[in-house]
Amino acid sequence: MSQMTLEKRFGQSTVFVASTLMENGGVPESATPESLLKEAIHVISCGYEDKTDWGNEIGWIYGSVTEDILTGFKMHARGWRSIYCMPKRPAFKGSAPINLSDRLNQVLRWALGSVEILLSRHCPIWYGYSGRLKWLERFAYINTTIYPITAIPLLAYCTLPAVCLLTGKFIIPQISNIASIWFISLFLSIFATGILEMRWSGVGIDEWWRNEQFWVIGGVSAHLFAVFQGLLKVLAGIDTNFTVTSKASDEDGDFTELYMFKWTTLLIPPTTLLIINLVGVVAGISYAINSGYQSWGPLFGKLFFAFWVIIHLYPFLKGLMGRQNRTPTIVVVWAVLLASIFSLLWVRVDPFTTKVTGPDVTQCGINC
Repeated sequence: MSQMTLEKRFGQSTVFVASTLMENGGVPESATPESLLKEAIHVISCGYEDKTDWGNEIGWIYGSVTEDILTGFKMHARGWRSIYCMPKRPAFKGSAPINLSDRLNQVLRWALGSVEILLSRHCPIWYGYSGRLKWLERFAYINTTIYPITAIPLLAYCTLPAVCLLTGKFIIPQISNIASIWFISLFLSIFATGILEMRWSGVGIDEWWRNEQFWVIGGVSAHLFAVFQGLLKVLAGIDTNFTVTSKASDEDGDFTELYMFKWTTLLIPPTTLLIINLVGVVAGISYAINSGYQSWGPLFGKLFFAFWVIIHLYPFLKGLMGRQNRTPTIVVVWAVLLASIFSLLWVRVDPFTTKVTGPDVTQCGINC
């Protein structure tokens, strides 16, 4: 392949072209630090990709708000390999939003981009089988694009404990010993996977637990909204505009935006779930007190699931109530309204109760 063809394909950087010809990548031994810095600035410039195969096939691929995932997926489908690099000195540093509303909006943007890729022709479930994408890479990209859909079962799991406490039913029916063993095995395997991930990434257990808590908070809010917005965009053509998440700058104080509350509809679902579960706990304990001590046994199982939801949402509750007058009235009003409507509907409908039709007391007398 001639030098002109290589420059047409990879751009007019001699060092970069030479690195592509090396078996495992790298840089030529003759390159000096000064020349490498000069070439790096040249390669990352905006006009470097113009009229080259590098810009058309390998450069940034748009069509999603998370273009980095789409670009990496198509590069791997074409046979490019990734190398895990985690130097002791951070290669890149960035600022993240510390405000709750901004953080949820950032998670919404990421989740919406994943839903867009999932519902597009570049979905990793069916795209790129003629390429050189490995199966583990495909599974990783499928997980990256499909995770927002888990918001739907997560919302159900966070709602069912309150439903059981309000209706007097239990979330888990009577199951056999074999089914119990399968359930415990699945739970232990998930727990073991989390421990292995912590050891591999060097994350402490406190950081892992905070991540688990925010996964629930983001799952019932940002991920849920992303699924509906993605469906609206694909099915109805309604495009959702997003704003770039504001980040705290170095000139600002370390916690300038921490105590600044910003209204967003993403706050309504977690607040509603908190109120429903708290109301369910109060209703369950009140029912057990009125019914006698024989009701405390089944109540402990119901309370366990309800408290499991509450402790996951506790940082959200602490963020809302940690500073006086932070929570807008509209958030509280909507949350209380939705929680009340949901509770009344379940108590009124009571779908777990079998409806039996038959004679009333006036027809059969005392034998009823």
